[in-house]
Amino acid sequence: MTRTRQLALLWLVAVCLLLGHNVYLWAVKRIVPDTDIMALLPVQERDPVLQQSFSHMVDAAQQRVVVLVGAADWDGAKRAADAYSATLAARKDVFDATPINEQTQSDWLSLFQKHRLILLTAQQEAQLRDQPAQFWLDAALAKLYAPFGGPKLGSWREDPFGLFSGWVQERAQETPVRPRDGHLFVADADRQYVLLPLTLKVPALSMTAQETVLPLLKQAGDAARKATPQVELIQAGVILHAANASAQASGEVSTIGIGSLLGIILLMWFAFHSFKPISLILLSIGIGCLGALSVCWMLFGHIHLMTLVFGASLIGVAQDYGIYFLCNRLAADEILDSPALLKRLLPGLGLTLLAAVIGYMGLALTPFPGLRQMAVFSALGLVFAWLTVVFWFPTLIGGRTLKSGGLVRVYGAALQRWPLLRFNRATLAAAVVFVLAAGYGVSRLGANDDIRLLQNPPKHLIADQIKLSKLLDAPTPVQYFLVRGDSAETVLRREEGLKARLDTLIAAKRITGYQAMSNWVPSALTQAGRRALIEQKLLADGGPLQGIATQTGEDAQWIAATRAGLLAAAAPLTLDDFLKTPASDPWRHLWLGETQGVYASIVALRGLSNAAVPQVLLAAEGLDGVQWVDKVAEISSVLGRYRAYMSWVVLGAYVVVFALLFPRYRGRTWRVLAPTALASIATLALLGFASQNLQLFHVLALMLLLGVGVDYGIFMQEHPDRRDHTPWLAVGMSAANTILSFGLLGLSSTPALQAFGLTMLLGTALVWLIVPCFGSTKESMQ
Repeated sequence: MTRTRQLALLWLVAVCLLLGHNVYLWAVKRIVPDTDIMALLPVQERDPVLQQSFSHMVDAAQQRVVVLVGAADWDGAKRAADAYSATLAARKDVFDATPINEQTQSDWLSLFQKHRLILLTAQQEAQLRDQPAQFWLDAALAKLYAPFGGPKLGSWREDPFGLFSGWVQERAQETPVRPRDGHLFVADADRQYVLLPLTLKVPALSMTAQETVLPLLKQAGDAARKATPQVELIQAGVILHAANASAQASGEVSTIGIGSLLGIILLMWFAFHSFKPISLILLSIGIGCLGALSVCWMLFGHIHLMTLVFGASLIGVAQDYGIYFLCNRLAADEILDSPALLKRLLPGLGLTLLAAVIGYMGLALTPFPGLRQMAVFSALGLVFAWLTVVFWFPTLIGGRTLKSGGLVRVYGAALQRWPLLRFNRATLAAAVVFVLAAGYGVSRLGANDDIRLLQNPPKHLIADQIKLSKLLDAPTPVQYFLVRGDSAETVLRREEGLKARLDTLIAAKRITGYQAMSNWVPSALTQAGRRALIEQKLLADGGPLQGIATQTGEDAQWIAATRAGLLAAAAPLTLDDFLKTPASDPWRHLWLGETQGVYASIVALRGLSNAAVPQVLLAAEGLDGVQWVDKVAEISSVLGRYRAYMSWVVLGAYVVVFALLFPRYRGRTWRVLAPTALASIATLALLGFASQNLQLFHVLALMLLLGVGVDYGIFMQEHPDRRDHTPWLAVGMSAANTILSFGLLGLSSTPALQAFGLTMLLGTALVWLIVPCFGSTKESMQ
């Protein structure tokens, strides 16, 4: 048995193992691609507490679905909401809904009533310091005798001055939602809504959950519309965005993958008029995808759906090696056997693989876990496809296997019409025009590093999210204050210092409010100060409490008993006690607890507009341990930094590739790289003329273009004689398929992928046009 056949059999064993592993993953393990868009975001390596705060805010919303069921009248909204809830009630394994009743409200208040004396609003505390005793005496008597003195949260004797009821009312102002007839109620000028807060019992980002939850929500919506035909449904939740991204990515996988395959099949048919080359090319691509998937799963433990979308474009590169071999087999003498031909082609094939892998590995230098996985997947796919060509093609394709089609003859003849670069006036004039035009185009390029370019949700989801946020006055999860300290007490004190500044912003209408843990659990220092203040101002001898007794005819025993009852409700409230109660459920995400010896919490803002951000962030100035966090701006800044960083990496990659190619091509090495470099500059210029903003994904595409374009330069320099049309055919077919695969990314509805695809489309087409011009002259070869 020859060495060629031995290697082919060994590779067959390896492919069978890959196939078995893939069958196990999909049929037995039943893996599903990850659809979490957060996996594409940069890893926060510098600040674990900051990363934890962002995770807390995101995780708090991730498992929630919020539904508003609205109608012109309250009865219609209730009917629709009851029908909606009844449909979901049948699937308690999917949704968890918290009942709203009097017992729920009583449980919520029970903890705070035990500590009511030390729960004051900032306004009440200021009044205690500034107002005379007569003010509090009048307030207590008015509360006792007035027909309506506000909400009753116990007997008058338990809260004679209305301090606790005032605190509860201020806490209620943290949301416009109110209990009504066993439902949660909110309204605007046109409609009344029932709020249905739902908690998912299944992971929101799993495809199984999306396949279960979305039809269930649709069924519930249909039931609501049947009960109240004019009902308005507003739905928001991470699962809705994840499902949309999943469907969008799945569609793009089909479009890009099927489009690329059809393009390859047609081109191969027109070139060779045989199904065997087509099947072999598809075989190499298929094995590349199987190998990439298996190894990536073993390395990462999961596979992201966006990796599969990007991996679908791998088809446009992996076929280069097979096409190069087939084109050379077609042109070679029939007497030359395929193993000998492969030995002749192996240096060039090896360099093309190395250059492409370097291009893909540039993606792995980014801080994005998703992009790193894409890079590894693509690089592995190329390696497995290349090995398939090297181990199997020489055995399966003989000297008489291939016949050229009409496309080969027509396209090959076109090479003679291409201009050849020479050092003369025409070349100098063209160079001057190119420099001027490219310089002007590049100068028009702007920059846009907005993280929101990673995802493009449909307009109806955005509209629902905006309307729901306005109705509920909900805080944004990506802009907040992070408060740190060496103890929980320190954090609460620093929160209180921050809130004093935020109160001035509320008065100035820069924000509508804030959510903070110290709203519910004041610092121990504040609690002690409030108790002392109340004892001094309200409960001391001769104070308002004694005045109440005089006015109402009560004796000293009544005063002592009332004072004792009030002081009994002045026991310190601890953070641990609060966090153990159901009342803390909506606010637990604000408390981060202890991380590496540091305690931290979040102060979330309501009603914050982009215009107010510059003023709001100044509230943290000069406050120890208080930091403004704007996750969108922060990640966008990271994107900007890496855009600049990757630009230098691209230049460095050119130097590395030049060094790799120089031992083989010597004085012709610049001719291998120049077409790709010029095409990259021209692509940037065209983007500038089109008024495009440069982003990281344009630069990443240029990195990959280096790996693809160098292949074409290598093909042409391996056969520098223009009478040999073999490399030109290989370049043309490879470029056409790359344009089909990566160019189809330009159809993506995700702006980032669209930018990537457009850059690859322009760059690849330009390399194809330019590379024949850099063919070697006889003088340069000598």
